[in-house]
Amino acid sequence: MLHPIAIPFESMVQKEISSLRSLAMQLTRNIEDANDLVQDTVLKALRYQDKFTEGTNFKGWLFTIMKNSFINNYRRMVKRNTFLDATDNTYFLDIPTHKTENQGELNFIRKDLEVAIKALPTDLKVTFMLNIEGFKYHEIADELNIPIGTVKTRIFVAKRILRKKLSVYGAAFGYNKSINE
Repeated sequence: MLHPIAIPFESMVQKEISSLRSLAMQLTRNIEDANDLVQDTVLKALRYQDKFTEGTNFKGWLFTIMKNSFINNYRRMVKRNTFLDATDNTYFLDIPTHKTENQGELNFIRKDLEVAIKALPTDLKVTFMLNIEGFKYHEIADELNIPIGTVKTRIFVAKRILRKKLSVYGAAFGYNKSINE
C-alpha cells in the first residue's frame, strides 16, 4: 500500500531526474552506468521516502543517496575484482591491473615538469625543491635562514605557477581545480 504522500513524492522525484542524470554522468563518465545509478537512486528514494524530512533540501537528499550508492557500488566492484593470495606472504592483488603504462607519455610529462620547475625564480625553486625532497617548513626556514611564513608563501606561489603551466595535464587527468586557487 502506498503512503498518502506517495504520488506527490513520485512527482518530486520525477522533477529531479535531469539533475540526477547530470550528477550520475559526472560520477560514472559512462551513459549506461549513469542510467543504472539514476535508476538505483530513484528506487532507493521511493523505498525510503518515509526517511525524507518534509521541508528539507529534497535535491540534496537525492544527491546524497546517489553519492552513497555510487561509493557502495565502487567498493563492491573493487572487492569483487580482488582476490586473496594465500601464500606465506599474504597480500591483496588486483586482478585487472595487467596494464602497460605509456612510457612515452610519462617521459613527456616528466620533461615538461622539469622545464617548468627550472623556469621558476631561484628563491621559489630552491624552497619548492626542499619541500618536495621531504623537508618540513621549519627545516627549510632554518636551512635558508628565512621566516617560516616566507617558506609557506614561496611554496604556495611555486605550486600556483606550476599548476598554471601544467594545467593541460590537470585537465587530461581529471583535475578540475581552479588555477587561481
